[in-house]
Amino acid sequence: MPTASPSLRLAATAAGLLLVSTAAPAAHAAPNATAAPAADPHGVRAADAAATWRGPLSTQGRYIVDSRGERFRLKSANWDGAQGSWNGSGSTDDPANHHAGQDSHNIPLGLDRTPIAQLLSDFHQLGINSIRLPFSNEMIHSTATVPDAAVAANPQLRGKTPLQVYDAVVNALSDSGFAVILNNHTNTSRWCCGVDGNERWNTSQTTKQWADDWVFMARRYASVSGVVGADLYNEVRRNILDDPNWGLGDDHDWYAAAQLAGDRILTEGNPNLLIVIEGINWTGLPVDGLPHGRPMLTPVRTLSNTLVNAHKLVYSAHFYGYTGPRHSGATGIGETHDARYQDMSREELGQALYDEAFFVEENGKHYTAPVWISEFGAGSGDTNAKARTWFTNVTDYFADHDADFAYWPLVGFEGHDDWALLRYDSAGRRSGILDSGDWRAAGWQRLMADSGRTGVVAPVPVWRMLSTDHGDAVESLKAKAAGDWDSGAYKAACPDGLRLIGLSHAGGRGLCTDAGAFDLRAADGGQTVVNDERYVPSGGDWASGYTKFQCPSGAFLIGYSLRGERVSAAVCAPGKGALGGSGRTVWFDRSDNRPADGAGGDFAEGNYKGQCAVNEYAAGIAFTTRLGSRPGPAALLCRTLP
Repeated sequence: MPTASPSLRLAATAAGLLLVSTAAPAAHAAPNATAAPAADPHGVRAADAAATWRGPLSTQGRYIVDSRGERFRLKSANWDGAQGSWNGSGSTDDPANHHAGQDSHNIPLGLDRTPIAQLLSDFHQLGINSIRLPFSNEMIHSTATVPDAAVAANPQLRGKTPLQVYDAVVNALSDSGFAVILNNHTNTSRWCCGVDGNERWNTSQTTKQWADDWVFMARRYASVSGVVGADLYNEVRRNILDDPNWGLGDDHDWYAAAQLAGDRILTEGNPNLLIVIEGINWTGLPVDGLPHGRPMLTPVRTLSNTLVNAHKLVYSAHFYGYTGPRHSGATGIGETHDARYQDMSREELGQALYDEAFFVEENGKHYTAPVWISEFGAGSGDTNAKARTWFTNVTDYFADHDADFAYWPLVGFEGHDDWALLRYDSAGRRSGILDSGDWRAAGWQRLMADSGRTGVVAPVPVWRMLSTDHGDAVESLKAKAAGDWDSGAYKAACPDGLRLIGLSHAGGRGLCTDAGAFDLRAADGGQTVVNDERYVPSGGDWASGYTKFQCPSGAFLIGYSLRGERVSAAVCAPGKGALGGSGRTVWFDRSDNRPADGAGGDFAEGNYKGQCAVNEYAAGIAFTTRLGSRPGPAALLCRTLP
């Protein structure tokens, strides 16, 4: 978000500011009854808006699609406020101590001055189809009711807690045809984003508490058809002492935390939700000569997430002109000599956007997924020529690349926040980008006018990585239901519908796909855990001198387990039709042995890898325990698909 992202406040890291502590939250408030459907007195009727898409949403390659398989491009805006607006010092009762002088009272902005039906009508006029709706964990647990003045234009919301107001907003948005993506913005109800106690998902709470809250929210709105996604956390970044990381296995591992929460949401909360994972927003100290920068989604190239549903992952990133790949956005203390995005040429900006985020949309990789730019924006009063050129260039890029996006922010107070698309004065009168004279209108209109790809998106092969770097990677719901097949070992299994097609010799990585055969598994078939050579037929030694864990006849590999580097078991599932075919041995203990096209991408960087072809399935793993040899997977038995 503008004006206080790692931008301005990460400067405080260099200055050594202290974190602000918060009191422990109260117990969950009871779910509130759904709000009455909001009328839409303006041009676009709720029924018409709803008719343009059908939930739930899922993914098909780089695209988000609805339940009919039709492309649903997220043309979104951020309706903020429920995450909190207090700047962290002074009385919370004084609006001057809130961002831009706007006291949100921990509910979406604007409910004090405009009826919700009118707000939704204005949103429809903008052309958006979806709302990113931030909240804080503190807001979830608050039992205090909002002041009457905070909902003066919506008296039906008087006497409600912030969460109950949030309920009403979610229901009204859904009834009006908007797709709603819930966004856990902050731990505490304090304005984001700097050194503020909200740097990580677990800065002011435990990872378990955070994931528990997500399950609670997913369940709470499971029956609301318009709620389509869970945006797990906003702008993960450094605190004073420590950086977040992607895959180190410690308490600051954002990759592991997002994996945990995403799978818990899908298995315990609502299996229909998209899971949105934002990249790391900032690491290091913003000082010339010291390591620092915005990793964004770059770590995904070598370590991507795999969820229990292979069609629910969306990645996200934020871009503002005053920040840069290695620029915090600060002026003065914390400012470095690195380029800001608005300092870049059109070509340089495009390359930066690709390198930090849009490479994820490449087809046929283990990391392929839709990318949602869930925050970008600019101020209507900004006269800086570079800032204006950046906004034109970035909106052109989004239009040219058919990008999913969400503007920040949607609603603000007139005379307070000129970044808002729509501003309302104390009498409820609207101004903003729909009026003549707003320089941002040309870029915004191009985004709204650009339809991009539409209609049904044909199914494309899915590729997903398995990583046992620091623990289990069991992403099959059927394998989870079968229980612990190898206690004490690190276990991995492909999401249901995919098969294991590749392994690394060291490092414990696997590659899953449905290329060549969508959902090969028999519907009623259980799994077979293989930890000896009982299924190797007489005269069928395909890896002489090596131990072979081979699937039973008619079955294929879906998983494996390791004890240290040593192969401990293979997990096989029965095929839905006759499986057999000619076989070949793919050795990879001394070099890579993969198809020439590199399908799936490099799923185990720096390690030897073996992989069957897309017209094959893996039916066995061979390894050795000879002294002096690595005991990891050394060969795959690959057989031709029927």
